[in-house]
Amino acid sequence: MGTRQQPAARTAEGHPPGAAARAARRRPHPPRNDLPRDVPDFTGRQAELEAVLDAVASSRVVSIDGMAGVGKTCLAVHAAHRLAADYPDAQLYIDLHGFTEGREPLGPDPALRTLLSALGTPSEKIPQEGGIEPLAACWRAELAGRRAVVVLDNAANAEQVRPLLPGAGPSVALITSRNRLIGLEEVPPVSLDVLSPEESAALLARASGEPDGREGRLAQDPESAAEVLRMCGHLPLALRLAGARLRHRPGWTVGVLAERLAEGGSEFDTALAMSVRQLDRAQRRLFRLLGLLSGSSFDEYVAAALAGLPLRDARAMLEDLLDAHLVQQPAAGRYTLHDLVHQHARRACEEQDSPAERDQALRRLLGYYVHAAAAADAAMPHPSGSRPPTAGPAPSALPRFAGKHAALAWFTAEYANLMGAFELAIALGADVHACELPRFMRTYFARRCGTTHLNALFERAVEAAERLGDPWRLAEAHSDLGFARYNAGRMAEAAAAYETAAPLVAKTGDLRSQADLLMRRGYLSWEDGRGDAPLDLFRQARELYERAGCREGAAHATAYEAWAMLQLDRREEAAELAREVLAIDYDDPAWPAGLTALITLGMALADEQPDEAAAHLRRALDLARGDGHRHNEAWCLNCLGVALRRMGRHEEALASHRQAFTLLDELFEEQWKVHFLDAYGETCRQAGLTGEALRLHRQALDLATRMGHRHKEALAHEGIAAVLEATDPAAAAEHRAAGQAIRQDLELGA
Repeated sequence: MGTRQQPAARTAEGHPPGAAARAARRRPHPPRNDLPRDVPDFTGRQAELEAVLDAVASSRVVSIDGMAGVGKTCLAVHAAHRLAADYPDAQLYIDLHGFTEGREPLGPDPALRTLLSALGTPSEKIPQEGGIEPLAACWRAELAGRRAVVVLDNAANAEQVRPLLPGAGPSVALITSRNRLIGLEEVPPVSLDVLSPEESAALLARASGEPDGREGRLAQDPESAAEVLRMCGHLPLALRLAGARLRHRPGWTVGVLAERLAEGGSEFDTALAMSVRQLDRAQRRLFRLLGLLSGSSFDEYVAAALAGLPLRDARAMLEDLLDAHLVQQPAAGRYTLHDLVHQHARRACEEQDSPAERDQALRRLLGYYVHAAAAADAAMPHPSGSRPPTAGPAPSALPRFAGKHAALAWFTAEYANLMGAFELAIALGADVHACELPRFMRTYFARRCGTTHLNALFERAVEAAERLGDPWRLAEAHSDLGFARYNAGRMAEAAAAYETAAPLVAKTGDLRSQADLLMRRGYLSWEDGRGDAPLDLFRQARELYERAGCREGAAHATAYEAWAMLQLDRREEAAELAREVLAIDYDDPAWPAGLTALITLGMALADEQPDEAAAHLRRALDLARGDGHRHNEAWCLNCLGVALRRMGRHEEALASHRQAFTLLDELFEEQWKVHFLDAYGETCRQAGLTGEALRLHRQALDLATRMGHRHKEALAHEGIAAVLEATDPAAAAEHRAAGQAIRQDLELGA
């Protein structure tokens, strides 16, 4: 008893039965550092910098306020870089978009989820319900044991930022806002004014490429230089823009620069308009179109798609805009616009580009994200694949992904933009884009475990498919919605979605889609505790994959067929099928089918050939670790524990189980625990640790009851009965009867 396990963590089409889409998470890597690049020409502000650092030392939180363009973000980022060595566990940055034109301020809920994700918090540990306070408590708890510095940039008000502040512990936060955050009485403020005349002159000199200030154009015409400082309002951003113009115009005198500035309006708009006027027509058009973006960072591929340019031209233009200080580069290959610059570009686009031109640019952007997501998805391991994207023509250039880790990195960097693209598709009525984008993110979500967002996406994708009236898209959308429901542990809703999808998928005549749905229904059928039903479904899926010429899908179905046979104690047949999968030459040794086959083979051989069995299981464990799949690593450790117990090596088995549960505790993986507790408890019982065994089985009973997992509830009752048999036979009989009653109910409902 207690040896029944679940198969290895799967990709979007292949996850372990009973585990709600638990996917691979990487091993710990160097601490996260999201800080933008420290400006090389940071000038002055010595007193303000000291005030910020003193406030951090005494209160751990400081707010920096001041007018737009006065250099709040530069000061906060500069201070954060200074603090990084003393706060080595993480350096985080988030733009709260408190004053970004055309975009609502980022609410505490998405802000906390973004920060928790950046901190590496497993999504299973992040509360999905209960409002802001549980999220804020989770954030504070995650920071409590770390030394991290967090920059909360561009806050609208105290209410937006209060839930994001660290609690007990050493971590610190630096807040910037145009407003004085009076509601944060406990947070010391540092207010920025414009630069002093001396600081302004030094910054203009550095931005102009004349840092010594003794023999250059500024020194030769001090009156005009003073007029430039005055017209720039001593604002750092305006000074950098004006200085960049002078640096890139060696034939200008400072008097010419002052004359051009005099043609403008406000201090900032004057400098900005002058910089924009120096661009050529194509550069000005790209600058305007960048105002249509949401305000998040972007790359050269996005710029090329938005403007309909070749990648080389977009890259060159971005470099020109960067030199002109019209775009910023927070990290290599990523660009963003200062809020004021973004507002200027957006207004210019609305004034100078027709509604039709703006709509075409946005639809090119949507098409890019669908096609880029499809390219990234193609680099991820999954058994059947998706149909090629049809949402608009392919852009002129797409990123190339060397493998799944590069694809995962792209999805992570572009996550906010992808979510924004989906919302834009809904707003524009681009239903084809709204249907296709979530499909190409399924495998990413399976690894990321973002079940809440995945469900929301597919719910709306179903609505989009219904509006299109496309039977194929509707069939896919219902099948995917069932997958999302299953990932979230909503088994009854998953079954209902699959029931809706089945006749629609059959009508398409597409063999791969039919096979995908059979596999998904096979995973779901594990929940009733019977091995024969999923075995039949996996066999049917294998046949359809083979008929469709889908080699990877057929291997995946075969691996699960082997696992189902193992659960029916048909070990020789299971081992034979597992060897069949392992004989396939596949580029990625950690591909899901191969990993499942390795574990199946190890479990099948544990009694008769223990040395070979242990070798297969340890090989699977090494692959999971090397691939960064912490969930798969925990699963492999638990299976190794079961195999070692069957070999009579109880101490090694217990050590393996304990390692697995240490990982699960770190990942806050409750749903996986319910699948592992029974096996761990049985190992403890056979090792003579009856008290620990009883605790584990009772924990399993509690979890299974709360989750509505009847089969695991029955196993937990039986495990308790086995432990109590020698000391309390009456109680053991009650638990055994309870388990038997549940099994009878399941058989009647099958």
